[in-house]
Amino acid sequence: MKILRAYTDSFKGLSREAWMLSIVMLINRTGSMVIPFLGVYMTGHLNFDITHTGIVLSFYGIGSVIGSWLGGFFTDRFGEYRVQSLSLFLSAPLFIMIPLFPTVEGMACIILLQSIISETFRPANSVAITKYAKPQNLTRAFSLNRMAVNLGFSIGPALGGILSAISYEFLFAINTSGALIAGIVYVKFFRKRHKLFQAKVQERQNHQQELVAKVKEKSKSPYRDVPFLIFCFFCTIFSICFFQFFNTIPIFYKEVAKMDQATIGYVLGYSGFIIVLLEMLVVNLADKYLSIAKTILYGALLCAIAYAILAIDHHFSVLLLSITLLSVSEILVLPFMSTITALRSGKENQGAYMGLNGMSFSFSFIITPLLGTQIVYQLGFDTLWLGTGSILALSAVALYFVIRWMLPQDKYTQAEGLGGH
Repeated sequence: MKILRAYTDSFKGLSREAWMLSIVMLINRTGSMVIPFLGVYMTGHLNFDITHTGIVLSFYGIGSVIGSWLGGFFTDRFGEYRVQSLSLFLSAPLFIMIPLFPTVEGMACIILLQSIISETFRPANSVAITKYAKPQNLTRAFSLNRMAVNLGFSIGPALGGILSAISYEFLFAINTSGALIAGIVYVKFFRKRHKLFQAKVQERQNHQQELVAKVKEKSKSPYRDVPFLIFCFFCTIFSICFFQFFNTIPIFYKEVAKMDQATIGYVLGYSGFIIVLLEMLVVNLADKYLSIAKTILYGALLCAIAYAILAIDHHFSVLLLSITLLSVSEILVLPFMSTITALRSGKENQGAYMGLNGMSFSFSFIITPLLGTQIVYQLGFDTLWLGTGSILALSAVALYFVIRWMLPQDKYTQAEGLGGH
């Protein structure tokens, strides 16, 4: 009963807006089932070799970096509502256009453009979560949003594996539908709320001069915030290792473990299911009993173990253990990294901070497929997994000390608005 009560308590106190942002994300990410299958699509359907596949996947990363920066830039200037709306509606037709570009150069161009537009959504969405969440519920609001992402990735890859076995064109069409539906739901719910919120903020600023002073005090550029830059550097190192989940792991499953596309989809979907089932409970418990630094330390170390054991055996049970550890690692690391970014920013530069932190993850989409496929080509998968585990272990320790430096109080009470520059 205590576990059940703790589980239900983890969902209490979240705003309606936080729930709706998560529902929009669920619809969008369920439709984004094509992303884990891009590598398989290029190697199996377009007959690209693994080197060319890695190059094309790196263009997704380049677009992600550009999109994250643009998303932060435009969010601070035009607001998160406009940026999210345009990103959802503009990205929709690009999914269905992917089959029209079957060459290496064509795929690189369409993936670059699609990634730029899609990734402008993320910093704006993070700012919206910060905007509508209660301070004491900030990490749980991020976790709810990520739970929706993973529920989408749980449904999406499983469905994507089935659809891609029938027709990749059908798969791309479903992606288009998902983005369009998410855009319609978002605009319908948030159009009036956005206007009301803006009016309340203006009234509050007119009557509370101390708020204006606080905003000015915290308007420092994230690019001059040295502790935050170091934090983002190690976020990049972590993400380069972690996000092999989206490119080299599916190829490993296909080439080494000899899984078919449907089975790959089910395994990736299982990961999303684990996160959906456990994220809110684990985050709520970590929030109560662990410091942010220790939470991220343990999560990164679990990630190191998850990759290292892939070099030991390729039995299906080992693969399931690995993906389970990766899922728990994701729960313990990613939402708290978002919380740290939100705490570090001020009202006038939230988009810039979210954009810069998003870029630190987006760089992995450039580096990971190129580096991962080249290591596999030259040295094999076992070397990749052991090297990844070692680097993750070192980055876990580094993140622990950097976060202790950034957040001296080292507890979630920072959400009250502390954590200045």
